Amino acid sequence: MASTDWTYLNNGLDLATVDRGVTAGIARPPGGGNFLFAFNSLAAVQGAVALFANLVDFAPMAKGGSIRGCIQRGPSGGPTGFSPFLYLCCQGTSVNDYAYLLGLSDEDPHRIILRKGLVQSGLTTQSPGTLLASSESFLLGTWLHLRLDVIVNLNGDVVLEAWWNNLDLHPLGTAPSWQSIAGMPQFLDDHLGINSGSQPLTSGRGGFGIMVKDATRRCFFDHIELLRQI
Repeated sequence: MASTDWTYLNNGLDLATVDRGVTAGIARPPGGGNFLFAFNSLAAVQGAVALFANLVDFAPMAKGGSIRGCIQRGPSGGPTGFSPFLYLCCQGTSVNDYAYLLGLSDEDPHRIILRKGLVQSGLTTQSPGTLLASSESFLLGTWLHLRLDVIVNLNGDVVLEAWWNNLDLHPLGTAPSWQSIAGMPQFLDDHLGINSGSQPLTSGRGGFGIMVKDATRRCFFDHIELLRQI
């Protein structure tokens, strides 16, 4: 996707608080190209910055979809106070809207988290709406190639599946080998609202972003792919 294919969600932190953009100055994931997308917080302010794909039939998507990308919680001014994520089924064009989020928790060491909640709230294992957390934890500076599938069934149930690809064995530029994440089995967000505590999200926007709470917190993204359910 080109840079023009992405639009920032409303109500996000501004450039004076969180700098962002494409850069060649950071080490890329295995097999990565010349550039990646980076965020760097400049002030101790809590909030979020996120982008969504603005293409025809993607803004919003009529059903679910799949989003994949490489994410890193980079070396920063501290080990906590930030979390990067991919998201699907965002219900509007604001960071104050609900979505399904898959990303890296605001913890040290961090875990992979699947959460249903406000985009601006980011990810921790204790966050309201947290559905699943990985058994394995990771250190700052670790690239993780993640995938979130949101599949809307005919009866209104939504199937959530989280995957990861081992970049050491299958670097970018080769076919990924998607594997289930330990501690994160398939989750059914039923149309009765029983399993998650609220009605499932059956359509919406997809993209990526970060939550920050402090200055000099850095997150990196590469190789973002977005597919929609037909």
